[in-house]
Amino acid sequence: MSHFIFKAKKATGEIFSGEKDAADRYDLYKQLRENGDEVVEFKEKRQSGKFNFNINLSIFNRVKTIEKINFARNLGSMLEAGLNLSRALSVLERQTKSKVFKVILTSLISDVTKGVTFSEALAKHTKIFPPIFVAMVHAGEQSGTLAESLKVIAKQMDSSYSLDRRIKGALMYPAVILVAMILIGILMFIFVIPTLLKTFTELNVKLPLTTQIVLNISNTIQNQGLVVLAILVLIVGAIVWYIRRPSGKKIYHALILKLPVVGSLVQEINTARTARTLASLLNSGVDIIESVDITATVVQNVHFRSILVKASAAIKKGDLMSKIFNESGKLYPIFFAEMLSVGEETGKTGEMLAGVADYYEEDVSQRTKDMSTVIEPFLVLTIGGAVGFFAISMIQPIYSLVDSV
Repeated sequence: MSHFIFKAKKATGEIFSGEKDAADRYDLYKQLRENGDEVVEFKEKRQSGKFNFNINLSIFNRVKTIEKINFARNLGSMLEAGLNLSRALSVLERQTKSKVFKVILTSLISDVTKGVTFSEALAKHTKIFPPIFVAMVHAGEQSGTLAESLKVIAKQMDSSYSLDRRIKGALMYPAVILVAMILIGILMFIFVIPTLLKTFTELNVKLPLTTQIVLNISNTIQNQGLVVLAILVLIVGAIVWYIRRPSGKKIYHALILKLPVVGSLVQEINTARTARTLASLLNSGVDIIESVDITATVVQNVHFRSILVKASAAIKKGDLMSKIFNESGKLYPIFFAEMLSVGEETGKTGEMLAGVADYYEEDVSQRTKDMSTVIEPFLVLTIGGAVGFFAISMIQPIYSLVDSV
């Protein structure tokens, strides 16, 4: 449970401030919305003088995404087969090999047995079950289609998980090559180059500019290696700190969108994630405003997220969501906005968005497969340039030595 300080707007337009305890910011939105109020801004109040061990230990309390996918899929199948919720959870608790997940399932069984709704029990574990999971379960409970909602959750999470894996797989090859090249370069500067340069110096060979540059870099790494490492760590730390700030995150995400090849891929990834999440939530019966608010947290790029925030505000005013997406053609593709508009006109928004998600996920999948082919020439040029520079730096003094003989 977190403590929030907030500003909200009443239905009359009056702005007021207050404090409230809530499980997370979505719970805060929900509590205020029930009173007819709308959140303007909020800030989570952290307790001073206490060390939060959850921050440090959270890395050890994670449950793998694939396990959560299997949990939703298997639970849905068991409920569909006629098992009651408590018994189905008990089966999954005995089946799981994850100690962390076993503890969570035991807690869920205890809460459900006491009469707590499944969605309320899940909401106590926000680190494990994201808002989309809780919202879709709640909608399934309300409509009496919990088993079907769990299967939709499993499908949505599986699609998102597969998309993430394809992206990481495509980036793995260039990352490994670059890291290997840097490590080999450092080893050469420390062990190989000093020996050769020492020989040239003893023979009084005049060193060309490129060789002198290599010599200076080698000497710096050998004599001031720790200082260089500390400076690099400070620079990287400063960059990471700034990127995590709202202003830095906006600049960083904007730069990513302007990169060749990568920018258009990021655009399609965010579009696919928006379409898939919205489709899953709407098809499960979740309120459209809540669906858009939850989707805004799933989308990673802040510029795409701002569009969703505008869309949520437009819906509250009675406007069509597609109008906002039509005005943001530089971010969300026109195809997305048009399909959303058709869905709103026909009353099949969820189905239309599911089709859009399938299209962009397939396109991203194909582009990530081709990414290694696109990146490979740049890697070859980079490696070739580095090897050529070292070769010239070492060969030129040898030619000078031969000429002097």
